[in-house]
Amino acid sequence: MIFQDARLKGVYEIQLEPMSDERGFFARAWCRKEFESHGLNPALAQCNISFNACSGTLRGMHYQAEPYGEAKLVRCTRGAIYDVAVDLRRDSRTFKNWVAATLTAEKRNMFFVPEGCAHGFLTLEDNTEVFYQMSEFYNPESASGFRWDDPAFHIVWPRNVEVISERDRTYPNFG
Repeated sequence: MIFQDARLKGVYEIQLEPMSDERGFFARAWCRKEFESHGLNPALAQCNISFNACSGTLRGMHYQAEPYGEAKLVRCTRGAIYDVAVDLRRDSRTFKNWVAATLTAEKRNMFFVPEGCAHGFLTLEDNTEVFYQMSEFYNPESASGFRWDDPAFHIVWPRNVEVISERDRTYPNFG
């Protein structure tokens, strides 16, 4: 795996290193030792799948408050997404900054979002599926979020939001 620093501490875009032959290819998509060597949380508590029927579907911006902060490894297994991480760590030099990566099924790239960062994505194609590996179990009391268009962050989305849940649409602004 190739870890590309994404400007926020602990956020990485990760590329596979496929080994190809006449059958196709084989690639490692997760390795505890490699994650630990980059200072990333290698815990795996649960995996989730998100299916999104329509292009322009927005999910986010979500995070779990401490003590249930979660790291996420996100991969688009069908279609394409614009994946965003926002630094909510008040002691971080990049507090309130955001980064994004376009994840596609064809590129097979991944996005690692550490604890203390919010996460959200916008689908770029119909019938997009997203696979998440989570370091912490879902805790409803700690689940939180803020508006996808919160002026505190100035996130630039690549297209209009067409579909959004009531919860995500009505989150308050962060600060």
